[in-house]
Amino acid sequence: MVATTQVHGRTTAIPGLHVFSVSKVGDDRGWFQEKFHRAKLLDAGLPESFRVVQTSVAFNKRGSTRGFHAEPWAKYISLVDGSAFGAYLDVRAGATFGSVVTVELTDETAVYVPAGVANSYQCLTDLHYLYSVDEHWSAAAYESATFVNLADPDAAVEWPIPLEEALLSDRDRSHPMLAKLP
Repeated sequence: MVATTQVHGRTTAIPGLHVFSVSKVGDDRGWFQEKFHRAKLLDAGLPESFRVVQTSVAFNKRGSTRGFHAEPWAKYISLVDGSAFGAYLDVRAGATFGSVVTVELTDETAVYVPAGVANSYQCLTDLHYLYSVDEHWSAAAYESATFVNLADPDAAVEWPIPLEEALLSDRDRSHPMLAKLP
C-alpha cells in the first residue's frame, strides 16, 4: 500500500471554523504532503460550498503579527514551513459574537475560516503562509472587511510575543476595538 497524506478535522467553539491536521509522508529523501485535497478535506469537515478561486503565499518574518481581518470571503490557511500562533475572532452578529479560538499552526495544521470570522496570526519563526480563498481579492472587497485591533481587551488574546515587541503594520495598530464595531 502506498503511503499518503491523512487528514483529520475538528470543529471549534466558533461555528464554521474548522481545524485540520494534515500529515506528511516521508523517507530519507524528504517528504510529501497534499496541502489541499478536496475529497479528504470534505470528509474531515470542510464545507461543500467552499470552492477555491485564488491561492496566495506570503513570506513573514518571526514576530510579524497580522490581523484581525474579517474579509467577505472564506479562506483555507496552512503553513508551508515554520510555526505561528493563530487567533480567530467571531465578528458575526449572534450568540458567538466576540468568541475567540486560538490554534498553534505548523506545516501539518490547516484552518478553514468562514466569511465574517476575523483572522490573525503571529509568526513564531520565519514562515511561508499559504491561503486559498473562495472569492478573488480586490481592493474594494478588502475595504469592506471588518477589522479589529490585535490588542482588544475584550478579545483578550495572549500573544506569545508581546505586541510591543512584535512587527505590526501601522494599519493593524490602528484598527478599532471590538466594542466600537457598528
